[in-house]
Amino acid sequence: MTAEKIKYPLKNKLIVLILVAMVPILYITIYLIMALLNYSRAYDQIVSSMTVANNYNMNFKEEMDESLYKLVVSNVTFDTIEEDGTLKDPYKLIEELRDGSNNLVAMTTDRESRVWLQSLLRNIDTLEDRVDDIKNNQEAEGQYEKNIDMLYNDIYILTELIQDDIQYYIYYQTRSIEHLKVQLNAEVEHVILISILVGGCIVAFVILITSAILNSITKPIQELCRITSRIAEGNFSDRAKMQTKDELEVLSDSVNDMSENLEVMVHQIKEDERKMRYAELRLLQEQINPHFLYNTLDTIVWLIEGDDPDKAVDMVVALSEFFRLVLSKGKEYISIREEKEHIQGYLEIQQVRYRDILDYEIAIDQELYQYKILKLTLQPLVENSLYHGIKYKRAKGKIWITGKMEQGRGAANDRILLCVRDNGVGMDEEELKRLQVEISKPCKETERGFGLANVNERIRMNFGMEYGMTIESEKGVGTKVSIVIPAVKLFEKSAEEFLPEKTDEDKKGERV
Repeated sequence: MTAEKIKYPLKNKLIVLILVAMVPILYITIYLIMALLNYSRAYDQIVSSMTVANNYNMNFKEEMDESLYKLVVSNVTFDTIEEDGTLKDPYKLIEELRDGSNNLVAMTTDRESRVWLQSLLRNIDTLEDRVDDIKNNQEAEGQYEKNIDMLYNDIYILTELIQDDIQYYIYYQTRSIEHLKVQLNAEVEHVILISILVGGCIVAFVILITSAILNSITKPIQELCRITSRIAEGNFSDRAKMQTKDELEVLSDSVNDMSENLEVMVHQIKEDERKMRYAELRLLQEQINPHFLYNTLDTIVWLIEGDDPDKAVDMVVALSEFFRLVLSKGKEYISIREEKEHIQGYLEIQQVRYRDILDYEIAIDQELYQYKILKLTLQPLVENSLYHGIKYKRAKGKIWITGKMEQGRGAANDRILLCVRDNGVGMDEEELKRLQVEISKPCKETERGFGLANVNERIRMNFGMEYGMTIESEKGVGTKVSIVIPAVKLFEKSAEEFLPEKTDEDKKGERV
């Protein structure tokens, strides 16, 4: 059963469980919140309007009566009234009351309250007319008695009526609050009743659904725990049997497959380890080619017979150093400096034999000497360039060995790039593709290029699949083999400790 065939995913089961429990509760909650918000808005509006009305009810009549009285009986005029800190301009008082009343009209929804507000606005207009009359009489002079009469018979009566209008407005607003309270209580009782009924149904339904879903999850998990415990004890015959049609059935099938294949994999790992050791041994056997040793010894004998003992001694020393570095006391990793000395010794020996056709140059940055490399990484590449590139050229050829550091990108570590390039016969595109395919295979499956495939496989096995070898070639131009390895120091030493002492022979060998 594949993941595409899952009919009842665990995610869907959990979503159903959540929706069954949450949707009705969410609906009730939203309904209750909206009812409370509506009540709260209406209540706040009424309280706000009552606060404004109470403020005018307490202050307006007293301030208006006092200010007009002083205007009539004293020397205070409408122009100088505000100079007295205890009095207020009647027109400003009237305007403030009118603005406040208009605001209350906009805020009030109760019909009775609005009736009294309309009455209040009419009385305010009448009061303003009477104030105009008093002002005109004051400007005309000699109208004192008329103003006193108007003050007692008109002004005081109008301010009394205005105060009554405000009190009736407050009374009907208070009744609106009581009405809202009754509505809210009815809403709350309604919601409580619905909540009890729906909540009871939800609890019963959720218990049933939860029990079924949890059993469909926990029982298979318990079975898988039992099976995996048996597998951990080494029993690979047990099998999990599930028909849940979800991820747990896929997991149980995977556990069954794992149980079937685990023993085969254990045997395969042992066989791979044996083959890897064999491949490494085969690499050493191929690199320490008996023909290379025989040919080198023949060359030494030829040099001695040719009365050139100094060169024979140099060749014996180079051969000794070559084998010392090949063995490396059984170490798998050596420094790049040692690898460089190894291929330099190899090329010095080969150059004596192929002095008419072989030239070489080694240009590895000295900063790389302290980093580690797998033993016998470059020598197979150099040998491949000599025997498959230079020898078939029928003219003098050259091998270049280079090495440099490559900076890592982002979080990537620094890498080391080592290249072996020759100007030999090269390969055409078809031959190059065949060789690239061969070196990408495990070395035990290769039919040609075993040495290169072995180097590539060893690099990937030891450093990771992102490292390894690439080959470029062009017929009649030459071949370039590049390897990339991580920049890892062999051990903590300063770079200067890895630098060999320069001798005349070293300087000569680095660029011949």
